[in-house]
Order: sequence, then structure tokens, then C-alpha cells
Amino acid sequence: MSNSYIEKAEEAILHTYNRFPVVFDHGEGVRLYDVDGKEYLDFAAGIAVQSLGYHHREFTEALKEQIEKLTHISNLYYTVPMMEAAERVIKASGLQKVFFTNSGTEAIEGAIKAAKKYAYERDNCADHEIIAMHHSFHGRSLGALSVTGNEKYQIPFRPLLPGVHFADYNDLESVKAQVSEKTCAIIMETIQGEGGIYPASEEFLKGVKALCEEKDILLILDEIQCGMGRTGHMFAWQEYGVEPDIMTCAKAIGCGVPVGAFVLGKKAAEGSLKAGDHGTTYGGNPFVCAAVNKVFELYEKEHILEHVRTVGAYLEEKLDELVAQYDFLKERRGKGMMQGLEVTDRPVGEIVKRALEHGLVIITAGSNVLRFVPPLVITKADVDEMIEKLRKSF
Repeated sequence: MSNSYIEKAEEAILHTYNRFPVVFDHGEGVRLYDVDGKEYLDFAAGIAVQSLGYHHREFTEALKEQIEKLTHISNLYYTVPMMEAAERVIKASGLQKVFFTNSGTEAIEGAIKAAKKYAYERDNCADHEIIAMHHSFHGRSLGALSVTGNEKYQIPFRPLLPGVHFADYNDLESVKAQVSEKTCAIIMETIQGEGGIYPASEEFLKGVKALCEEKDILLILDEIQCGMGRTGHMFAWQEYGVEPDIMTCAKAIGCGVPVGAFVLGKKAAEGSLKAGDHGTTYGGNPFVCAAVNKVFELYEKEHILEHVRTVGAYLEEKLDELVAQYDFLKERRGKGMMQGLEVTDRPVGEIVKRALEHGLVIITAGSNVLRFVPPLVITKADVDEMIEKLRKSF
């Protein structure tokens, strides 16, 4: 059955993804099932999206309830779900204002615009520049691509946004060398995801924050993948005690419903975007905001952050045991339930393919890292099962 679906998909869908030969049909908890009935243990969560797993009853009922009431009305009017979702995001982040988007990429676009508008309001000129990081990933639209530090994604689509300069992640002197009087923002992932699962060092992040405060530069932290509890804190930057001027989030904030946001601190909120500067038709509609509300409610009710700290530590322990056992595993990197194993001397794509054959869904990061971003509701038993399947795949 799978082959017939795959053939039809290849005829109709633009081939921008090299998909694995599996057709998923439904999920339950941390398990996925394909159209042929095969069961898989999921340690990818739709690329860090399905933090509550699949078919969570309360979450599903909340979406059904909102569908019965109202799904869309446009941003020309207020709705209760948007107001409530905004309050939850502000309470969780401690920032001041939120703008809901349809995706993480759109959140990045909004953050860039907010930073440029802040500098324009301050200087009354529009030639400001941005510092981004090598090996970063912020999205595929032209603006987000402009601050993504990987040439292979950029080359076919140049010229991109001008005035973007790249520094080395976790190298403060490299960042300082890129700063000029035109710099309006520094954008970075709190933990680099696609670049290979590299957490920011505390010294680096605090140094960048101090630099931004000294030069009146806005710090944009991309929490699209590493946020929403994945590290055991609601947002990864909270562990460091470094508050961004603008934060972007998406993925797990909607647990499968397409929604993102950029969130502004006091300085950015009061000095950047005004009425007419930015907009979206679907962003923040009642349906997606009902999802956001329920996600935050369930995180609190089910003590997700505490669970991630406990089971995340166990995951780290078991992955470290693999590194000690296998010579081709160089090191483990990450925090909580955002982990990577760097692989040498064998292609990671083959490991991922074999894992799928053994009923395990994992993904890669960069060219040589196995990435583990499971649903945040996994148990220690699930970790043990994953390790067993991974050993077979090795």
C-alpha cells in the first residue's frame, strides 16, 4: 500500500524533500503507525513539534471545541483565544508584546523587521546591518535565508538581504569584530539545531547581551526549536538568565497546529513596529490560538518542564554510554530533550534509514549528527527502547 501512495505523491508534489519511504497514517502517544500497520517509536516529534505526543485527548478536544465556534475572523477584530494566548506567552517569557505568525520562518521575518524599525526610529535612516552566526538556520524565506549561515542554502537565491555579517558561534571576539555603528541586531539560536546541536556557552551568551546593551543593539534569540520546554526550561535562554530583546518561537507552541510568534521586550515593543508596519491574514486566528492556550495549560497541568529535566538527564546518560561504547561516536551535545550524537567514519543517513527499518524515527542535524528531539512526554522506558533499536541500527 505504501508504494502506491508514494508513487502518487511523487507525481503531484514538488520534489523539494528527499522523503523516506514510509507513509504515516496515525499516531498515539509517542508511537506512529504507517498505512501498512507497522509501529514506530518516535524520537523526532515532527522536528521538535509534537511535544505532547500524538492524539492527546484534551488537546484534541480543545481543537474540536474551537472548530465548532470560530476558526478565522482576521486581525481586524479581537478574539478571546488570541487575548488568552498572548497573556500566556507573555507570562511564560516575561517579555512585553507578542505577534502571532503562521510559522517560525515568518516569526524570523517579523523579528528582523522589528529590529530594523527600532533602529530607523532611533536614527531616522534605513541602512542598518545585522550580525548572524555561521552554521545557523533560521528559515527558507528570503529574509530568514539572509541570516542563515549556510551558503548551500543561499547561493541559488542571491542577492539576499544586504548588510548581514556572519560571526562564529560561541566566539565573542568574532562577534565584536563584526560590530559597526550600523549594527541594529544580533540574531542567534540559543542552541544551534540544524548546525549540529551546539548550545551557546554561558560566557558567550552573556557577553553578547552585554555588547548589545552597550551599543544599543537588539538581541534576537531564535527559540523555534529549542524553546517550549525542550531543555527543561520553557525557553532555553531562561537557564542562562539572559533576556532577549526579541524572541522567536514556533514548532511546539502549537503542537502540530501551524503557529509561531515573535515576542518583544519593553525596549523593542515601545520603539519599533507600529500600526501598518506589519501584518498577517491568518496569524493568531482563533483556531491556532486555542491550540497555544491548551499547550500552555497542559504543560502546567502535566508538569512537563519537571518531566523533561528528569527524563532528559536519563537520555543524556544513556547517550553518553553509547559514546563510550562505540568508536564512531565522537561526542554527545545538547540540553534536555534536544540532543545530538556526532558520528565519524559512517554516513548518518544510513543509520537513520536502518533505524526506520527497526521501527525507530530519528533525524539528522548537519551532515554528521544524529538528532534526538522526541515528544517531551517520553518515559525512561521509551529511552531504553530507543537505545536498543539504535544499537541494532548501528
